[in-house]
Amino acid sequence: MSFTSAYTVNGMTCGHCVNAVTEELDRLPGVHEVRVELPTGTVTVTSDGPLPLDEVRTAIDEAGYELVGI
Repeated sequence: MSFTSAYTVNGMTCGHCVNAVTEELDRLPGVHEVRVELPTGTVTVTSDGPLPLDEVRTAIDEAGYELVGI
């Protein structure tokens, strides 16, 4: 069974931004899919279960962006 979470990320403006966020979130254990809607900053993550918010925030920070909402 999959679990889906949606986050709002600030600072993404192009395809490179999307790739950076996707790559970092893909590294989290249990993540199956990451979808980014660039115009809205919405990032949808499908995983085995709920992801710890601090791990999601750290991954987005590592990519160079800011998690602003869930």
